[in-house]
Amino acid sequence: MQSNKIKAALAVAVAFAFSPIAIASGPHWEYEGEHGPGHWGEMAAEFSTCGVGKVQSPIDIKGAKPAKLPEIQFDYKDSPLKIVNNGHTLQVNYAEGSSITVDGKQYKLLQFHFHTPSEEATDGKRHAMVAHFVHKSDDGKLAVIGVLLDKGAENKAFGAAMGRMPTEAGEERSYANVTINAANLMPAGKGYYSFAGSLTTPPCSEGVKWMVMKEPVKVSAKQVKSFQKLYEMNARPLQATNDREIQVSM
Repeated sequence: MQSNKIKAALAVAVAFAFSPIAIASGPHWEYEGEHGPGHWGEMAAEFSTCGVGKVQSPIDIKGAKPAKLPEIQFDYKDSPLKIVNNGHTLQVNYAEGSSITVDGKQYKLLQFHFHTPSEEATDGKRHAMVAHFVHKSDDGKLAVIGVLLDKGAENKAFGAAMGRMPTEAGEERSYANVTINAANLMPAGKGYYSFAGSLTTPPCSEGVKWMVMKEPVKVSAKQVKSFQKLYEMNARPLQATNDREIQVSM
């Protein structure tokens, strides 16, 4: 019975996380006010985990225990740029064929999107932005890689998306002659933090494998500002860790 409940929750998670239409047709939620994070769990039965879940994301990453974590094996290929403004963020939908493999398990890259400020904090510090790369295995398990973004030099890979961003909620733009490679948004160092968590947006489904890269990536202040013109703030408040284990690669 418990297994069936988990499978059902993940099915809902996939529908909400990867379909702008599903998000638009569900209960209206925001990042502030009466439809903000403090009320998500009360808005609909399918959002209840946002209020009662015990393994919620994002968290403040601190006190991580050094561990021999498995290497993340990246197999990211070029993808035609397809970017959608889903009303909550800018999301790049990725073509089939790219994946990561962790401890022998493959997760296919579905999309990546952005939050400002960073949803995850490190030792109490939130960064300018974060990019979340969402993957799914053949058995329906979700794995998200978080890349923290700090202000610094201009980032060409980031700029490829920001320079072509749709400005209206629900708008989608496709560029068959423009390609993007998620590998170009990854830091040189491949060390990471690992912990169990959830989706950071409704329905806040748990059972998500989180891997946040230790080394931040630089983006320019101008690039951050261009995103913030659309979404001044789209980060969920930090959630209680509830004694969950946080590990960091040695």
